[in-house]
Amino acid sequence: MSNLRLDKYLADMQIGTRSEVKNYIKKRMVSINGSVAVRPEQKVDVDNDSITFQGKMLTYVKYEYYMLHKPSGFVSATKDNVNETVVSLIPATKEIFPVGRLDKDTEGLLLLTNDGELAHNLLSPKKHVPKTYFAKVEGHVTNTDIECFLQGIDIGDETITLPAQLKIMESGAISQVYITISEGRYHQIKRMFQAIDKRVIYLKRISMGSLTLDDNLRIGEYRKLTDIEVEQLTKMGSEMKGYEE
Repeated sequence: MSNLRLDKYLADMQIGTRSEVKNYIKKRMVSINGSVAVRPEQKVDVDNDSITFQGKMLTYVKYEYYMLHKPSGFVSATKDNVNETVVSLIPATKEIFPVGRLDKDTEGLLLLTNDGELAHNLLSPKKHVPKTYFAKVEGHVTNTDIECFLQGIDIGDETITLPAQLKIMESGAISQVYITISEGRYHQIKRMFQAIDKRVIYLKRISMGSLTLDDNLRIGEYRKLTDIEVEQLTKMGSEMKGYEE
């Protein structure tokens, strides 16, 4: 990894703002390899230099991973001229981006990170990463619909959808179901139900690969992924590389 300015390194580590860390350096509160740092612009090797703040050793974190319980009304983008973005909900120290997209009116699990390789592995159409959603649907969902989803549905694209799992929790005028798909086509679940003459009125993503939405996160809340969660996602992406090739 390329070297970083000391003040940027400290800001990235959430020690303070760029102006605050410059003041800390001026007050001789930062050391590099045992020597007191005196210049904010001094370059540090994040992989090999030993950097301390007030005597506490710092370890540079290259990637950040966040689980967001996405609320309705936010778009899955880093910038938008009209709508609020999911990125605005997380005060990350790095330039993170959403892994995949949830429709503006869809809620639920959304992963945000600056790890491009992991994002690619999870989003590649050839990897078939499973994604599970909870939906409320206008119309009685039946066993016949389950078979249709398993066989693939013509939603107007060049090819029919890959087999999808449909689990009925409650069938009625408003049915409640779980759907697991392994693609990410535009408005896919809504279009699948539309193709069988039903309409999705509520949609929430529950899981993506090995990552499941934390029940403790309320709508709009987020948390960092645990080391185990990151490890599981990375392992899954690595295993799916072999499948892709």
